[in-house]
Amino acid sequence: MKKVTFYLALFILSLASVPLQAQEDSTKVEVKIERLEKEKQKIISEEKEALKKEVEKINQRLDNKEIGWEEAERLKSEAAKKHALNIENRVAIIDNQISLLKREEEEVTWSWDEDDDSNEDEDKWYHKSHYSRTSTHLVVAAGFNNALEDGQSPNDSDFKIGGSRFFEIGLAWRTRVFDESNWLRLRYGFSFQFNGLKPTDNRYYVENGDMTELVEYPLDLDKSKFRMDNLVFPVHFEFGPSKKLETERSVWYSTKDQFKLGIGGYAGFSLGARQKLKYEEGGENVKKKLKDDYNTNDFIYGLSSYIGWGGTALYVKYDLNTIFKDPNPELHNISVGLRFDVN
Repeated sequence: MKKVTFYLALFILSLASVPLQAQEDSTKVEVKIERLEKEKQKIISEEKEALKKEVEKINQRLDNKEIGWEEAERLKSEAAKKHALNIENRVAIIDNQISLLKREEEEVTWSWDEDDDSNEDEDKWYHKSHYSRTSTHLVVAAGFNNALEDGQSPNDSDFKIGGSRFFEIGLAWRTRVFDESNWLRLRYGFSFQFNGLKPTDNRYYVENGDMTELVEYPLDLDKSKFRMDNLVFPVHFEFGPSKKLETERSVWYSTKDQFKLGIGGYAGFSLGARQKLKYEEGGENVKKKLKDDYNTNDFIYGLSSYIGWGGTALYVKYDLNTIFKDPNPELHNISVGLRFDVN
């Protein structure tokens, strides 16, 4: 009898220890996940700082005339792609570790639940599933660019409509706002914007004190291009349906081949302004590259929106800040093009 009582006590104690052990294991997992989330932010900061230094080195080589304008732009574009992919790949490794921890937690996170609707006198175990709410995407956009004063139409613009273009590349995270629905998502990240303007009537920009003015060049220009480079941090609310996909152990939402609408804005700072002139003089082709402050605003902010299907969308952005500081005319940059989300 004493032996039976002893083994029964051991059995009861072992049952009592199950929720305590599960709670301890769950706490350990949460600590590990929190540490990994901090590691993700550290990775993003490291890659952004590395890209900034790399762009500075390229600009220095350009200023020293070690490389040309086209080569500098190619190197900066490659650098931006490299570090964006570095972030995506390094973060993906962390996300996989987090997913693994959550799956391991599922195996020990069980709850005791009594089935009140059953006439049978028995209990059952049920499982609490977990799944990721955030995904990472490479964002690339390109299209037509222009600059307008308030109330001015594109037909009255000082810049060529077809010749002025923009390019944007960056990294974006998409997070589901609600636990059990994916119709509303928050998109946020960082992007490098390259906004180009080609003046009409053989003109180029000249800085005269606080004023920056378009003046006619004394020779016939084959090309006149003014470009502004920015680093911005966009935030959008994205709306649209998605497909809910489930297995026994996971649940996720897919927006492939689905309508989407994004509304939001961006803020950041200018990385500099440049001009490129091409003309013929004395029977020789001349390329002139000019870099100056041009009285451009350092702080960049604006509104942006996109509408599309799957990974492709029509994209519009408008700078609320003026291109040039007071007392220059209030000129605002505007862009229209296509935006691509690469998983």
